[in-house]
Amino acid sequence: MRLTHLALTNFRNYVRLDLDFHNRVTVLQGDNAQGKTNLLEAIYYLVTADSPRARTDRELINWLANEELTPFARLEARVEGSEALREVSIVILKTPDRLQKEIRINGVKRRAMDLIGQLKTVLFMPQDIDLIAGSPDARRRYLDTAICQIDRRYSRSLREYNRVLSQRNSLLRRLRERPGDPHQLDFWNQRLIEKGSQLIARRLEIVGELDDLLQDIHPRLTGGEERLRLLYRCTLPLEGEEGSEIHYQLPLHMARASAPMEGGEAMSSAHIEAVFHRQLKIRQQEETERGMTLMGPHRDDLRFLVGGVDMCTYGSRGQQRTIAISLKLAEMELIRSETGEDPILLLDDVMSELDEARRRYLMGVIDRDQQVIITTTHLDSFAPFFLEQATVSRIEGGRIEILSS
Repeated sequence: MRLTHLALTNFRNYVRLDLDFHNRVTVLQGDNAQGKTNLLEAIYYLVTADSPRARTDRELINWLANEELTPFARLEARVEGSEALREVSIVILKTPDRLQKEIRINGVKRRAMDLIGQLKTVLFMPQDIDLIAGSPDARRRYLDTAICQIDRRYSRSLREYNRVLSQRNSLLRRLRERPGDPHQLDFWNQRLIEKGSQLIARRLEIVGELDDLLQDIHPRLTGGEERLRLLYRCTLPLEGEEGSEIHYQLPLHMARASAPMEGGEAMSSAHIEAVFHRQLKIRQQEETERGMTLMGPHRDDLRFLVGGVDMCTYGSRGQQRTIAISLKLAEMELIRSETGEDPILLLDDVMSELDEARRRYLMGVIDRDQQVIITTTHLDSFAPFFLEQATVSRIEGGRIEILSS
């Protein structure tokens, strides 16, 4: 499956853009603040209906469009190689009362969850170093987005879990302010346990697969000097006594044992449900006093260890950047193995952060059939063999000019 055409209207600094993708590899060269990252963001937004950079969709509308009576942004894409997805469009409309978003797939109105997973992408941006050095929320969001691209059932469970979590927290706050029958929590507890355990089980499986892939990828990026381990830190004590330290790193053998959500209930899923149930009972009073749910997948985390040292806390900027690149390459291989499809690889100015050996490795691991769109400030960062197979264009002020094809 390939992206063949992209059209933007009033998106970021693009007042109007129509761009065809003829070759498997597209290199977009330009100075800073010319629109390179905005273009990759637009593609990612069309795939996920979510921006990796903006806090709200309002930020995506070109600031000049705000002078119009009804400010809007429109994104469109055409795809080859799929009967289910041929065209996708998203319109963001700014009204006096609210912001509206309309998604169409093949001309038919759809929900955001209908779009996720149709056309798969892996995006690397310089800001992705925050996946390692930033907040647990960023790592959870990354993991959820990656799994949603390959597992629609996970996407539905995640949406339902977030709804249940919101309702349960609202009830906990009411019980804190006006003490009442704690059995009011029973219904929401059961739904929280059911959906939360499904999410944790699937996350454990995916983290185990990513960890396996990283054992080959990361040493190649570090010249064999580092071995990276990826751990899922669960707020449930999945091993050990009740009431023990809640920040727990699941052993890899247990991560391997978790079954896919598409299959039957795995033993580890039943174990997660049992632990979740016990912990809700143990911590019910504390949760009521604080008016919030203190455990579950919404509070879990990922950790990255090199030589047993936590790179989230103690890694250098260079180490953290390399780990982020390794993680995205592992995600690429994960999507390929889980779905049989090559994701579109979107790389934002990645070459400037790497030495020559790492650049050559990165260019070498890109599959010959995979679509790659990569931005750069300097073309001399690329090996000649890579540029020979690419369409090279220059971006300046939101305008694109083809230099070679």
